[in-house]
Amino acid sequence: MATDTTHPDGTAAAPTRRGGWRWDWPVLAGCAIAGLSVGLASPPNTSQQAWGLCSAAGYAIAAIIAACSVRRWGRLPAIVSVVGAGLVPLLYLTVIDKEQMEVGVIQRGTALLLTSGTPYNADPHTVPQFNPYLPGMSLFGIPDALFGDNPLTSARLWSLIGFLVVVLWAVRVLTKDRGPVPLATPGGVTPSTGALWLIACPVLILPLTIGGVDPPVIGLIVLALAFLQRDRPGAAGLALGAASALKWTAWPAIPVALALLWVTKGKGAAAKCAAGSVGLAALAALPAALIDFSAFLQNAILYPLGMGEANSTAQSPLLGHLIVLLMPENGKTVTVALIGVSAIGVAVSLLVRPPRTVIAAADRLAIGLLLAIVLSPATRLGYAIYPVVLIFWPRFAAALAPATDLKIPRQTSDEPAMSTATDPGTSAEPATS
Repeated sequence: MATDTTHPDGTAAAPTRRGGWRWDWPVLAGCAIAGLSVGLASPPNTSQQAWGLCSAAGYAIAAIIAACSVRRWGRLPAIVSVVGAGLVPLLYLTVIDKEQMEVGVIQRGTALLLTSGTPYNADPHTVPQFNPYLPGMSLFGIPDALFGDNPLTSARLWSLIGFLVVVLWAVRVLTKDRGPVPLATPGGVTPSTGALWLIACPVLILPLTIGGVDPPVIGLIVLALAFLQRDRPGAAGLALGAASALKWTAWPAIPVALALLWVTKGKGAAAKCAAGSVGLAALAALPAALIDFSAFLQNAILYPLGMGEANSTAQSPLLGHLIVLLMPENGKTVTVALIGVSAIGVAVSLLVRPPRTVIAAADRLAIGLLLAIVLSPATRLGYAIYPVVLIFWPRFAAALAPATDLKIPRQTSDEPAMSTATDPGTSAEPATS
């Protein structure tokens, strides 16, 4: 039996069907198991241990609520997940003054930037002295540099705020001028509820809670995808430029977006996106590189590749790290070469078979980043935040945007071949491209 509902904001919801298999509570149960595993496997008295044990309880309660609820992917289980796996451990970690090492790295980098013009230590020897992030990441450390060290000035708090702002902005971009059209999302999930489920994902809420740096980066990429969905290439370029000013992991998104725009919207749209993305990213990185290139090279290039004077603490048992263990002398060179080959392969795929929808573009970016994560000699399982968000969120976002989006201009003799998409949630090519 199906029931029709209308959301409080006036947006019509898709019919909700009773019966059949549902995935919300099993997913939450799996998240509870994952959280417990993190808590038990983490060293004692670490932020990861505190998050894991607390989140396991939060996800378990949310799973029970979801199992007892008629509506699938409802708002209440999502809220309980965010509170139990995010807000509660965040408050606890704030009270005991425990956070991930990256928070201190950002804040020290900001202090260096304000005094020397570069966020990089000129002579780093130990892991805490290295800053593997691009200069834009120092923005999150400005409150600490200006007003001193306290819970309200922590880079952890401001990176969390930054992520929430850009995700809410992305939802606003997708739903603006949508009108009272029935949502095509699973179970008629509203935009705000979908954002809550995104935040509740363990690979995202863990770094948000303990002070990871990747959520603002993926948040800006999500915003860029929203702008692409709504045919705003210039704004998409600025969002990608902002993400690329924070961390290298955002840079592969630029050629993927340009390939999508070139084949669907033409040279002009691609040029707009390129100007904003490359221009903003270069504007953020070049001053620090020019002031002290040696420090920039040691911190932002060699160290992230595992080729710095100190070994990175990012050492998950993935292929790249295993190659380094099996080949102590040349392993790092081999992994860098493999990353280069995979990058060339993805670049060739963009030329030979460019993505023609936002979903296909996100899938292609996810594949490229997944290869880099697996092959890197210095990586963390937490970097899974990128492929996970890129695979799931664009499919939900496509159901939020008005059906008039993604219209392809009529092909002319001097334009690349175009494809059409009659439904914003449907890819014109296989989703795994």
